[in-house]
Amino acid sequence: MKALQIRELSGAEIEARIKELEEERFRLRFRRATEPLEDPLRLRVIRKDIARLKTVLREKAAGAAAGR
Repeated sequence: MKALQIRELSGAEIEARIKELEEERFRLRFRRATEPLEDPLRLRVIRKDIARLKTVLREKAAGAAAGR
């Protein structure tokens, strides 16, 4: 996901997407322990997407706080 796409989402949508990705990461980590993954780089992509989402969410929160 690109940062521009994330910035178009609302705060609630961003939080929901973070939750979905964290659940997917959790499932993949368990599968990796028991069997080889088809796409092992997916874990890295998920981790970076979560970081991007959290960064944009924090920027929005800081912008709202500064705008008061």
